[in-house]
Amino acid sequence: MRLILVLLLLLTAALILASFVTAEPPGANELGRIMILEYHKIDYPEERWTRTPENFRRDLETLYAGGYRLQSLSALVEGRITVPAGTTPVVLTFDDSSPGQFRYVEHNGQLEIDPKSGVGVLEDFIKEKPEFGRAATFFVLPGADPPNRFFNQPEHVTRKLRWLVEHGYELGNHTLWHANLGKYDEPVVRRQLADAQIWVQRHIPDYKFRTLALPHGVYPREVGWALSGSAKGTTYRHEAILMVAGGAAHSPFSTRFDPVHLPRIQALGQELTYWLTHFDKHPADRFVSDGDPTTVTFPKSLHDRLRPNLPQPLRVVERE
Repeated sequence: MRLILVLLLLLTAALILASFVTAEPPGANELGRIMILEYHKIDYPEERWTRTPENFRRDLETLYAGGYRLQSLSALVEGRITVPAGTTPVVLTFDDSSPGQFRYVEHNGQLEIDPKSGVGVLEDFIKEKPEFGRAATFFVLPGADPPNRFFNQPEHVTRKLRWLVEHGYELGNHTLWHANLGKYDEPVVRRQLADAQIWVQRHIPDYKFRTLALPHGVYPREVGWALSGSAKGTTYRHEAILMVAGGAAHSPFSTRFDPVHLPRIQALGQELTYWLTHFDKHPADRFVSDGDPTTVTFPKSLHDRLRPNLPQPLRVVERE
């Protein structure tokens, strides 16, 4: 009897061990495409550039139910995919630092994040579904006229920017006051980009933008002006430039990945529904994580799509 019990325990241990050493999950495709969603106002009423808090909440619920998990923009650009196996990364971006994106309200003498603001809705959803992840990039306008200057609560600017960074969110460059970079000569373009960083550093010393979202989707006459440079003694460098449209982005491991022309999906009901439906109908086009940031897993049939210069030392796994 004792021998049988020992054998059963050994068999159980072997089964548990096997569950940890199983190969990559079936269906992993890290050469698929990824949605970078672009939000503007979180407010009322629902219209071209405005998503209501309720609809934003429904977007999050739909993404979660569909197997999407939040991934930071910087991690995507680095090729450091950290979402769980079998899920798909999705990136949230917010342009223009409008009031409804992040608002404080007073409750019982204490400042609280407005539950109807974008950050409030997102944080509430993450509290309920922590496995959804926490990540988003806010492309702020430091020198814009109200109401778009740093979320339109000047007395709370430092508190808000620090809160975002301390809670895992990212800040991105959107120029100083939403300048159409295609209209200006090099000195003005560089000042717009450097000054925006300087203004943020007044509240978060040494914080440096890593990404740029183009106002109006317009590139300067020379794209190099936007990628790196200096003005007023401040140096800036952007690892990715985001457009205002273009559809789903290619995998950071794909030969078609172009961080200088990174497309986004405008998070409107019709546009978001189109792409969710597209991936439902064409699952082979969807990025599906293998759960291991150190490997790139994809069907063997897609080998020709793998970029030769991977962004970091990664192990390639080709599945049947």
